[in-house]
Amino acid sequence: MLKFVFWLLAAINLLVLAIGQGYLGSFRSETREPARLQSQLQPGKIKLLSEAQAQAIVTPPAATPETPATPAAPQSYACTEVGNFVLADGRRFEAQLDALALGDRQSRRNVAGQEISSYMVYIPSQGSKEGADRKAGELKQLGVTNYFVMGEGSPIRWGISLGVFKSEDSAQSQLAALNKRGVHSARVGPRYSSSKLLSYQFRDLDAATHARLVEIKAKFPEQELRSCK
Repeated sequence: MLKFVFWLLAAINLLVLAIGQGYLGSFRSETREPARLQSQLQPGKIKLLSEAQAQAIVTPPAATPETPATPAAPQSYACTEVGNFVLADGRRFEAQLDALALGDRQSRRNVAGQEISSYMVYIPSQGSKEGADRKAGELKQLGVTNYFVMGEGSPIRWGISLGVFKSEDSAQSQLAALNKRGVHSARVGPRYSSSKLLSYQFRDLDAATHARLVEIKAKFPEQELRSCK
C-alpha cells in the first residue's frame, strides 16, 4: 500500500513538472517560446542591423537649401505727364526742373484750353429769327429794353443776350432783377476765351527721379500728375 502511494505521488509530481515545463502544451492562450518562434512568418528574412544602419533609419534627411530669390528689377516710369499750366506757372515749373538734368527725356507741348472770361445773362435759342423777334417783343412789353438778339455767328444762335458781366455774382443779381419784372426764361452761363496751356512729359524715370518730380509738382497743387504713353 505504501509503495502504491509512493509511486502515485511520484507520478503526480512528474506530471506537474511536465506541465510546468511546457512539455505537455499549455492551457493558457500563450504558446511556448519554441512554438512561437516556429509560428513567425518568414523568419529567415529577419536581419540584425548595425548601430550605424539603425541611426540612418531614425535620422531625418537633411533639408534641401532654398534657392535665393532673384532680386526684383528697379522700378521705372516709362512716361509721366504733369499739367496743364498757364504760361506763367509753366515757366516757374520748368525752372525748377533744371535740377533734375533730364535732357531729352523731358519735353513740353501746347494744350488747347479754355478759361472763363465773363458771365452772360441770356434767353436760350428760339429756333429761328422769327422766334427771337417774337421773344424780343415780349421783353419790350415787360419794359426790358437792354437786350441783343444773337444771330448766325453766335454759339447761342437766335438766343437773346440780356447782359455780360465780369463776375458770376453780378450776373445772378441781374437775373434776379429780370425775374421780378416777369422774365422767367432767362439764365446765367459762362463765356470762354481761348487760351494756350502747357503740359510736360518725362520719359524713363527711375524711382528716385520720379520722387523728386513729385516733390516739385507738390508746389503746384492745382496741377495733375498722370501716366502717359
